[in-house]
Amino acid sequence: MSKNIYVGNLPWSATEDEIRDAFSQFGEVTRVSLVNDHETGRFRGFGFVEMDSGGDEAITALDGSDFGGRTLKVNEARPRQPRPKRW
Repeated sequence: MSKNIYVGNLPWSATEDEIRDAFSQFGEVTRVSLVNDHETGRFRGFGFVEMDSGGDEAITALDGSDFGGRTLKVNEARPRQPRPKRW
């Protein structure tokens, strides 16, 4: 079963390939998604990594670690809460 992982406090210069490399040492990374602002298109400093294996090990090893001069916040992603419709 795959695990969806939240990765926060990423440096603005982070790329999907760099994130994939950091997580792939713990198991198979199936998807990396960095979140951009809808209006400006700028990276918002967080993203999600989906792993088929090694997710728990990656969370334990990478949470609180240094990445590009920033301390990562890594935990299992919570399901997205429904948001009210905007008119």
